[in-house]
Amino acid sequence: MDDVALVNALKAGNTNAFRFLVDKYRNLVWHIVLRMTNRQEDAEDLCQEVFIRVFKQIDKFRGDSKLSTWIGSIAYNACVDHVRKSKREVLSSADPIVAINLAQSDVSPLLNKIDRNTMKKLVHRIIEQMPLQYRTVITLFHLEEFSYREIEEITGMPEGTVKSYLSRGREIIRQKMTELVPDIQPVLFEA
Repeated sequence: MDDVALVNALKAGNTNAFRFLVDKYRNLVWHIVLRMTNRQEDAEDLCQEVFIRVFKQIDKFRGDSKLSTWIGSIAYNACVDHVRKSKREVLSSADPIVAINLAQSDVSPLLNKIDRNTMKKLVHRIIEQMPLQYRTVITLFHLEEFSYREIEEITGMPEGTVKSYLSRGREIIRQKMTELVPDIQPVLFEA
């Protein structure tokens, strides 16, 4: 079922369409929510909340953007609300680069056998410790493959800010990977 038919079925109150929607966009919502909250318990509750909001607000979807972008925006805003309420992390446009506290002992088990899967796990651990705005933009761009314009629509950040956070986030990952795995420098982020 394509997105237009899916939206029409949802607007008609089709519960099977809602199940299809959840199945189709579960991973998108999960990636956004988990990266922004960094807590699995919170992420599970927020994912449910996001899909409830989508269902309740489906009549507001005008089709100006892709359905995935609209759902991503709802997920992002639900997370921002959650973070503000819980006061675990302060959203700041001042954008200080926070030190990532991954000690060598934290990653030693991962570094014993460097392979692609291990490197992926290490990068994910670094991303988990990044400031919220970097985590969000990196997740949307690299994991969900949204364009700059779509990320701007989801987050409300200007495209230049999205590009800046993406660039700085990549640099943080590069620096931390080089620090933790010095031998990786020659192959890291090859063009």
